[in-house]
Amino acid sequence: MLVAAAALVALGQPAGAFEVGIIGFQFTSETHARVANAAAAAAKARGWNVTLLNSEGALPKHAEQFDALIAKKVDAIIIAMGKPVEADAQFKAAKDAKIPVVTVQSGASPHALFDIQSNEYKIGADAALYLLGQLGFQGNILTARFDLNVASRIRGKILDVVLSENQAVKEIGKFSMARTQSWRDDVRAGMQALLLQNQGKVNGIWVSFDGQAYIIDDLLQAQGVKKGQIPMVSVDGGQESYERIADPNSTFMATVSIPFEEMGKQAVDAIQAIAVDKKPKESVTPGPYLFVDAVLVDKNNVQQFLKK
Repeated sequence: MLVAAAALVALGQPAGAFEVGIIGFQFTSETHARVANAAAAAAKARGWNVTLLNSEGALPKHAEQFDALIAKKVDAIIIAMGKPVEADAQFKAAKDAKIPVVTVQSGASPHALFDIQSNEYKIGADAALYLLGQLGFQGNILTARFDLNVASRIRGKILDVVLSENQAVKEIGKFSMARTQSWRDDVRAGMQALLLQNQGKVNGIWVSFDGQAYIIDDLLQAQGVKKGQIPMVSVDGGQESYERIADPNSTFMATVSIPFEEMGKQAVDAIQAIAVDKKPKESVTPGPYLFVDAVLVDKNNVQQFLKK
Protein backbone atom coordinates (compact mmCIF):
# COMPACT_ATOMS: atom_id res chain seq x y z
CA MET A 1 0.00 0.00 0.00
CA LEU A 2 2.87 2.35 0.89
CA VAL A 3 4.46 1.58 -2.45
CA ALA A 4 1.19 2.37 -4.28
CA ALA A 5 0.77 5.63 -2.39
CA ALA A 6 4.35 6.62 -3.16
CA ALA A 7 3.75 5.84 -6.82
CA LEU A 8 0.67 8.08 -6.90
CA VAL A 9 2.55 10.95 -5.28
CA ALA A 10 5.34 10.46 -7.81
CA LEU A 11 2.73 10.77 -10.58
CA GLY A 12 1.45 14.01 -9.07
CA GLN A 13 -1.77 12.37 -7.84
CA PRO A 14 -2.19 12.61 -4.08
CA ALA A 15 -3.17 9.33 -2.41
CA GLY A 16 -6.80 9.36 -1.31
CA ALA A 17 -7.64 12.23 -3.64
CA PHE A 18 -11.20 12.66 -4.87
CA GLU A 19 -11.71 10.44 -7.93
CA VAL A 20 -13.98 11.31 -10.82
CA GLY A 21 -14.83 9.22 -13.87
CA ILE A 22 -15.56 11.10 -17.09
CA ILE A 23 -17.09 9.45 -20.14
CA GLY A 24 -17.47 11.08 -23.54
CA PHE A 25 -19.76 9.14 -25.86
CA GLN A 26 -17.88 9.71 -29.12
CA PHE A 27 -14.58 11.62 -29.19
CA THR A 28 -14.50 11.80 -32.99
CA SER A 29 -17.38 14.23 -32.50
CA GLU A 30 -15.53 17.39 -31.51
CA THR A 31 -18.18 18.59 -29.07
CA HIS A 32 -18.06 15.38 -26.99
CA ALA A 33 -14.29 15.68 -26.71
CA ARG A 34 -14.48 19.39 -25.88
CA VAL A 35 -16.80 18.76 -22.93
CA ALA A 36 -14.93 15.72 -21.62
CA ASN A 37 -11.45 17.21 -21.99
CA ALA A 38 -12.50 20.49 -20.35
CA ALA A 39 -14.03 18.57 -17.44
CA ALA A 40 -10.88 16.46 -17.09
CA ALA A 41 -8.66 19.55 -17.10
CA ALA A 42 -10.85 21.29 -14.50
CA ALA A 43 -10.85 18.18 -12.28
CA LYS A 44 -7.08 17.77 -12.51
CA ALA A 45 -6.67 21.46 -11.65
CA ARG A 46 -8.48 20.67 -8.39
CA GLY A 47 -6.04 17.84 -7.69
CA TRP A 48 -8.59 15.09 -8.38
CA ASN A 49 -7.74 11.73 -9.89
CA VAL A 50 -9.39 11.46 -13.30
CA THR A 51 -10.41 8.43 -15.35
CA LEU A 52 -11.26 9.74 -18.83
CA LEU A 53 -13.03 7.29 -21.15
CA ASN A 54 -14.24 7.38 -24.76
CA SER A 55 -17.21 5.14 -25.60
CA GLU A 56 -16.38 5.49 -29.33
CA GLY A 57 -20.05 5.88 -30.20
CA ALA A 58 -20.91 2.33 -29.13
CA LEU A 59 -23.72 1.82 -26.63
CA PRO A 60 -22.40 -1.54 -25.33
CA LYS A 61 -19.00 0.03 -24.68
CA HIS A 62 -20.70 3.04 -23.07
CA ALA A 63 -22.54 0.75 -20.65
CA GLU A 64 -19.39 -1.29 -19.92
CA GLN A 65 -17.40 1.84 -19.11
CA PHE A 66 -20.20 3.12 -16.87
CA ASP A 67 -20.26 -0.26 -15.07
CA ALA A 68 -16.48 -0.20 -14.69
CA LEU A 69 -16.54 3.22 -13.00
CA ILE A 70 -19.25 2.04 -10.61
CA ALA A 71 -17.24 -1.11 -9.81
CA LYS A 72 -14.18 1.08 -9.24
CA LYS A 73 -16.24 3.06 -6.71
CA VAL A 74 -15.25 6.45 -8.06
CA ASP A 75 -16.50 9.42 -6.05
CA ALA A 76 -18.46 10.97 -8.93
CA ILE A 77 -19.18 10.49 -12.63
CA ILE A 78 -19.55 13.06 -15.42
CA ILE A 79 -21.10 11.94 -18.71
CA ALA A 80 -20.75 14.00 -21.90
CA MET A 81 -23.51 13.41 -24.47
CA GLY A 82 -24.61 10.21 -22.73
CA LYS A 83 -27.67 8.04 -23.17
CA PRO A 84 -29.86 8.22 -20.05
CA VAL A 85 -32.61 6.13 -21.65
CA GLU A 86 -30.44 3.43 -23.21
CA ALA A 87 -28.10 3.29 -20.20
CA ASP A 88 -30.86 3.62 -17.60
CA ALA A 89 -29.67 0.51 -15.74
CA GLN A 90 -26.18 2.01 -15.33
CA PHE A 91 -27.57 5.36 -14.17
CA LYS A 92 -29.72 3.55 -11.59
CA ALA A 93 -26.78 1.40 -10.46
CA ALA A 94 -24.69 4.53 -9.89
CA LYS A 95 -27.46 6.11 -7.84
CA ASP A 96 -27.91 2.90 -5.82
CA ALA A 97 -24.14 2.97 -5.15
CA LYS A 98 -24.51 6.61 -4.01
CA ILE A 99 -22.22 7.86 -6.78
CA PRO A 100 -23.40 11.30 -7.94
CA VAL A 101 -23.73 11.63 -11.72
CA VAL A 102 -23.83 14.91 -13.65
CA THR A 103 -24.51 14.78 -17.38
CA VAL A 104 -23.86 17.31 -20.14
CA GLN A 105 -26.06 17.62 -23.23
CA SER A 106 -27.60 14.21 -22.53
CA GLY A 107 -31.16 14.79 -21.38
CA ALA A 108 -32.57 14.26 -17.93
CA SER A 109 -32.43 11.03 -15.94
CA PRO A 110 -34.24 10.36 -12.66
CA HIS A 111 -31.01 8.76 -11.47
CA ALA A 112 -28.66 11.69 -12.24
CA LEU A 113 -28.32 14.95 -10.32
CA PHE A 114 -29.04 17.08 -13.39
CA ASP A 115 -28.10 17.70 -17.00
CA ILE A 116 -26.08 20.76 -18.02
CA GLN A 117 -27.35 21.89 -21.37
CA SER A 118 -28.27 24.75 -23.61
CA ASN A 119 -31.93 25.40 -24.38
CA GLU A 120 -32.17 23.34 -27.55
CA TYR A 121 -35.67 24.62 -28.30
CA LYS A 122 -34.36 28.19 -28.44
CA ILE A 123 -31.27 27.08 -30.39
CA GLY A 124 -33.49 25.29 -32.90
CA ALA A 125 -35.57 28.42 -33.36
CA ASP A 126 -32.49 30.65 -33.76
CA ALA A 127 -30.96 28.39 -36.42
CA ALA A 128 -34.20 27.84 -38.34
CA LEU A 129 -35.19 31.51 -38.41
CA TYR A 130 -31.68 32.56 -39.43
CA LEU A 131 -31.79 30.26 -42.45
CA LEU A 132 -35.31 31.30 -43.46
CA GLY A 133 -34.26 34.93 -43.12
CA GLN A 134 -31.37 34.34 -45.51
CA LEU A 135 -33.88 32.87 -48.00
CA GLY A 136 -36.41 35.67 -47.64
CA PHE A 137 -38.80 33.04 -46.21
CA GLN A 138 -39.20 31.23 -49.52
CA GLY A 139 -37.37 28.51 -51.43
CA ASN A 140 -36.20 24.92 -51.14
CA ILE A 141 -33.99 23.49 -48.45
CA LEU A 142 -32.15 20.28 -47.68
CA THR A 143 -31.69 19.11 -44.12
CA ALA A 144 -29.02 16.98 -42.45
CA ARG A 145 -30.43 15.52 -39.24
CA PHE A 146 -29.32 13.31 -36.36
CA ASP A 147 -32.40 12.01 -34.58
CA LEU A 148 -30.52 9.54 -32.37
CA ASN A 149 -29.15 12.47 -30.36
CA VAL A 150 -31.68 14.27 -28.18
CA ALA A 151 -30.26 17.76 -28.75
CA SER A 152 -30.05 17.39 -32.53
CA ARG A 153 -33.50 15.79 -32.58
CA ILE A 154 -35.04 18.76 -30.75
CA ARG A 155 -33.41 21.20 -33.20
CA GLY A 156 -34.96 19.25 -36.06
CA LYS A 157 -38.39 19.22 -34.47
CA ILE A 158 -38.29 22.99 -33.96
CA LEU A 159 -37.29 23.39 -37.61
CA ASP A 160 -40.38 21.37 -38.54
CA VAL A 161 -42.56 23.71 -36.48
CA VAL A 162 -41.01 26.76 -38.15
CA LEU A 163 -41.53 25.22 -41.60
CA SER A 164 -45.16 24.42 -40.79
CA GLU A 165 -45.75 28.14 -40.20
CA ASN A 166 -43.72 29.25 -43.24
CA GLN A 167 -44.95 27.04 -46.05
CA ALA A 168 -43.24 29.01 -48.82
CA VAL A 169 -40.10 27.18 -47.72
CA LYS A 170 -40.11 23.52 -48.75
CA GLU A 171 -37.91 20.75 -47.42
CA ILE A 172 -37.17 18.91 -50.67
CA GLY A 173 -34.69 16.42 -49.24
CA LYS A 174 -33.78 15.02 -45.84
CA PHE A 175 -30.77 13.02 -44.69
CA SER A 176 -30.92 11.33 -41.28
CA MET A 177 -27.60 10.20 -39.86
CA ALA A 178 -27.92 6.65 -38.56
CA ARG A 179 -24.38 5.57 -37.76
CA THR A 180 -22.36 6.99 -34.86
CA GLN A 181 -19.01 5.23 -35.27
CA SER A 182 -18.53 5.97 -39.00
CA TRP A 183 -20.76 9.02 -39.08
CA ARG A 184 -18.54 11.09 -41.36
CA ASP A 185 -18.80 8.51 -44.15
CA ASP A 186 -22.53 8.30 -43.52
CA VAL A 187 -23.00 12.07 -43.86
CA ARG A 188 -20.74 12.36 -46.90
CA ALA A 189 -22.54 9.61 -48.81
CA GLY A 190 -26.05 10.70 -47.79
CA MET A 191 -25.64 14.40 -48.54
CA GLN A 192 -23.72 13.80 -51.76
CA ALA A 193 -26.66 11.75 -53.00
CA LEU A 194 -29.18 14.41 -51.93
CA LEU A 195 -27.23 17.22 -53.60
CA LEU A 196 -27.00 15.20 -56.81
CA GLN A 197 -30.72 14.37 -56.81
CA ASN A 198 -31.69 18.02 -56.23
CA GLN A 199 -29.06 19.77 -58.33
CA GLY A 200 -30.13 23.31 -59.25
CA LYS A 201 -33.13 23.27 -56.91
CA VAL A 202 -31.50 23.87 -53.51
CA ASN A 203 -31.69 27.36 -51.96
CA GLY A 204 -30.46 26.59 -48.45
CA ILE A 205 -29.25 23.85 -46.12
CA TRP A 206 -30.11 23.28 -42.48
CA VAL A 207 -27.68 21.09 -40.52
CA SER A 208 -28.17 19.59 -37.07
CA PHE A 209 -24.56 19.96 -35.86
CA ASP A 210 -21.36 21.54 -37.12
CA GLY A 211 -19.41 18.31 -37.75
CA GLN A 212 -21.97 17.45 -40.42
CA ALA A 213 -21.74 21.00 -41.78
CA TYR A 214 -17.96 20.74 -42.35
CA ILE A 215 -18.49 17.71 -44.58
CA ILE A 216 -21.32 19.37 -46.52
CA ASP A 217 -19.31 22.58 -46.87
CA ASP A 218 -16.44 20.59 -48.40
CA LEU A 219 -18.87 18.90 -50.81
CA LEU A 220 -20.38 22.23 -51.86
CA GLN A 221 -17.00 23.90 -52.31
CA ALA A 222 -15.85 20.95 -54.45
CA GLN A 223 -18.91 21.57 -56.63
CA GLY A 224 -17.95 25.24 -57.03
CA VAL A 225 -20.71 26.68 -54.85
CA LYS A 226 -19.79 30.17 -53.60
CA LYS A 227 -20.51 31.68 -50.20
CA GLY A 228 -24.11 32.81 -49.97
CA GLN A 229 -25.32 30.92 -53.05
CA ILE A 230 -26.68 28.11 -50.86
CA PRO A 231 -26.74 29.51 -47.30
CA MET A 232 -26.00 26.89 -44.66
CA VAL A 233 -26.64 27.16 -40.93
CA SER A 234 -25.74 24.72 -38.19
CA VAL A 235 -25.23 24.44 -34.43
CA ASP A 236 -22.30 23.94 -32.02
CA GLY A 237 -19.56 26.53 -32.54
CA GLY A 238 -15.80 26.06 -32.16
CA GLN A 239 -12.74 27.38 -33.95
CA GLU A 240 -13.23 25.42 -37.18
CA SER A 241 -16.80 26.72 -37.42
CA TYR A 242 -15.69 30.32 -36.84
CA GLU A 243 -12.87 30.01 -39.38
CA ARG A 244 -15.26 28.65 -42.01
CA ILE A 245 -17.81 31.42 -41.31
CA ALA A 246 -15.03 34.00 -41.79
CA ASP A 247 -13.61 32.20 -44.85
CA PRO A 248 -14.87 33.84 -48.09
CA ASN A 249 -14.58 30.47 -49.88
CA SER A 250 -16.71 28.54 -47.38
CA THR A 251 -20.48 28.07 -47.76
CA PHE A 252 -20.87 27.88 -43.96
CA MET A 253 -22.82 31.04 -43.03
CA ALA A 254 -23.69 30.74 -39.34
CA THR A 255 -23.73 28.54 -36.26
CA VAL A 256 -25.45 28.75 -32.91
CA SER A 257 -22.45 28.52 -30.60
CA ILE A 258 -22.76 26.42 -27.44
CA PRO A 259 -20.08 26.93 -24.71
CA PHE A 260 -19.03 23.27 -24.42
CA GLU A 261 -15.78 23.89 -22.51
CA GLU A 262 -17.67 25.99 -19.97
CA MET A 263 -20.21 23.19 -19.54
CA GLY A 264 -17.44 20.71 -18.74
CA LYS A 265 -16.03 23.09 -16.12
CA GLN A 266 -19.50 23.64 -14.68
CA ALA A 267 -19.93 19.88 -14.25
CA VAL A 268 -16.76 19.80 -12.14
CA ASP A 269 -17.84 22.87 -10.16
CA ALA A 270 -21.18 21.16 -9.46
CA ILE A 271 -19.47 17.98 -8.27
CA GLN A 272 -17.24 20.10 -6.02
CA ALA A 273 -20.26 21.86 -4.49
CA ILE A 274 -22.44 18.78 -4.02
CA ALA A 275 -20.10 15.82 -3.52
CA VAL A 276 -17.13 17.55 -1.87
CA ASP A 277 -18.56 20.60 -0.07
CA LYS A 278 -21.80 18.70 0.70
CA LYS A 279 -24.05 21.55 -0.40
CA PRO A 280 -27.61 20.65 -1.44
CA LYS A 281 -28.15 19.94 -5.13
CA GLU A 282 -30.63 22.85 -5.18
CA SER A 283 -27.77 25.26 -4.46
CA VAL A 284 -26.57 24.55 -8.01
CA THR A 285 -29.90 24.22 -9.83
CA PRO A 286 -33.43 23.49 -8.58
CA GLY A 287 -34.51 21.36 -11.52
CA PRO A 288 -33.27 18.52 -13.71
CA TYR A 289 -31.42 20.98 -15.99
CA LEU A 290 -28.75 23.64 -15.58
CA PHE A 291 -29.10 25.84 -18.64
CA VAL A 292 -26.31 27.80 -20.32
CA ASP A 293 -26.74 30.42 -23.05
CA ALA A 294 -25.90 29.86 -26.73
CA VAL A 295 -25.10 32.65 -29.22
CA LEU A 296 -25.73 32.86 -32.97
CA VAL A 297 -22.43 33.57 -34.74
CA ASP A 298 -22.33 34.85 -38.33
CA LYS A 299 -20.26 37.31 -40.36
CA ASN A 300 -21.39 40.16 -38.14
CA ASN A 301 -19.80 38.90 -34.92
CA VAL A 302 -17.48 36.04 -35.90
CA GLN A 303 -14.32 38.10 -35.29
CA GLN A 304 -15.18 38.16 -31.58
CA PHE A 305 -14.95 34.36 -31.48
CA LEU A 306 -11.86 33.73 -33.60
CA LYS A 307 -8.68 33.07 -31.61
CA LYS A 308 -6.23 35.90 -32.09
